[in-house]
Amino acid sequence: MERSIDFTARRDVGESPASDRDRDHDSLTLGPNWFASVMGTGIVATAGATLPFHVKGMHVFTLSIWLVSLVVLTVLVVAFAVHWVRHPGAVGRYARDVTLAQFFGAPPMALLTVGAGALLVGRSLIGEGAALVLDWVLWSAGTATGLATAVAVPYLLFTRLEVRHDAAFGGWLMPVVPPMVSAATGGLLIAHVSSQTGRATLLYGCYAMFGMSLIASLIIITLIWSRLAHFGSSGSVRVPTLWIVLGPLGQSITAAGILGSSASLAVASPIARGFSFFSVAYGVPTWGFAVLWICLATGLTVRTARHHLPFHLTWWSFTFPVGTFVTGTTRLALATQLPALRVAAGVAYVGLLSAWVMVAALTLRGIISGHLLRSPLSGGRGPEAMKGDLTAFAR
Repeated sequence: MERSIDFTARRDVGESPASDRDRDHDSLTLGPNWFASVMGTGIVATAGATLPFHVKGMHVFTLSIWLVSLVVLTVLVVAFAVHWVRHPGAVGRYARDVTLAQFFGAPPMALLTVGAGALLVGRSLIGEGAALVLDWVLWSAGTATGLATAVAVPYLLFTRLEVRHDAAFGGWLMPVVPPMVSAATGGLLIAHVSSQTGRATLLYGCYAMFGMSLIASLIIITLIWSRLAHFGSSGSVRVPTLWIVLGPLGQSITAAGILGSSASLAVASPIARGFSFFSVAYGVPTWGFAVLWICLATGLTVRTARHHLPFHLTWWSFTFPVGTFVTGTTRLALATQLPALRVAAGVAYVGLLSAWVMVAALTLRGIISGHLLRSPLSGGRGPEAMKGDLTAFAR
């Protein structure tokens, strides 16, 4: 039996619908979800640069991919600045859309990913000094905006946006994951802080962001599991967002590993040993659940694709979350020296590359055709059109 679930955004009481002029402005526009393409491209570079084994030619490849992510980030930042100056009401309309508002977490993670790539990959091209400055700038901007989204978007969800009891989806993780990305990428900067107090402050700050994101993510993952159990996998457009669950899982393993290995630079040895132990004691069980989720997400994605799975920007969910699983597996492989984990990291990276090539090619085709430049607002298309896209498939 098929069930249709209406996931269209609903507005607050007293809010007037967008004017025809506003909708005209959004007929060809950009939403914050576009920054997922930067995340998905940047993680290909950083994951490849940190693999637990050597691959000939990998450095040249990862450097090229990092440059692509840097260029795309620059283009998007400029395009968004121009768009929002010309249409200042666009941000408010995006924030009032119950689905699109969640993707305000994408720009901070894009900044953080490209910044980490500068330190891991880009330094061979621009020099270590310039790479460090670029990383500090992007990490600071990404952390500040990521902390803001982690508070502001859930607050909107709790107070202003009206959602159905069956509306939880992977996108709800987007605004709360940036602090976890800050924790992981911030660990790379600890060695570059001159004072002992500064290194300790950064370490403990990263662990605080680790906890902030992890606990919020576990709550949301529970809601997603409940939604799947009670209402099925929802509409085809949202099925790819199930892969976002891998984001906080893989990124938390990565963060625990990086922070655990950097702790000896910042705190006394007994505490540092505890953090190092935690990276494995936490990482291995979480890695096991991530493998379980990969199996479930794969099954649901294949099942949906057999019916209908049209290309949309949500397909970038096949890239960045998988990339964090690669980096998390790499950290565990380095900590445990297990050959099986090195093989798992390689297999996962091949999957990441395959997904990135496919999604990047489809994105370019969508840009050329203009399909992806239409309004990202659910309200701009009409309820019946949205219902048609988000038809739920019964089990």
